[in-house]
Amino acid sequence: MDLRQSVRLWFAPARISEQGETPDYRFSLANERTFLAWLRTALALVGGGFAVDQFLPGLRSGWRLGLALALLAAGVLCALRAINHWVRCERAMRRGEDLPVSRFPALMSVVVAAVAVAMVVVVVGGWAG
Repeated sequence: MDLRQSVRLWFAPARISEQGETPDYRFSLANERTFLAWLRTALALVGGGFAVDQFLPGLRSGWRLGLALALLAAGVLCALRAINHWVRCERAMRRGEDLPVSRFPALMSVVVAAVAVAMVVVVVGGWAG
């Protein structure tokens, strides 16, 4: 399935129900809870990005902007990945296939860890503007 078809499914969940058989509703609800957890994570990352930008005025502009943008970008990616993963899992369950695997959680962990290390360096170094 190409990217355009995948994105279309994001906005047409009824088309997903046309595929395969209806799974046990508990699995669909668990998939939805996972989707909502990813959205909460995305919101936290976006909030963290704004917090860095707004509440660390003494931090050098480049560091503040870089850290804020990294957190905001991670939030955007997390939100987009949430819907994509929900659709892929729902389709797999309806078709009786294995659930899709993803490297995204590892990638997100590395990005958040890198931002955290950069923030530790800033705090310990006391790099004020």
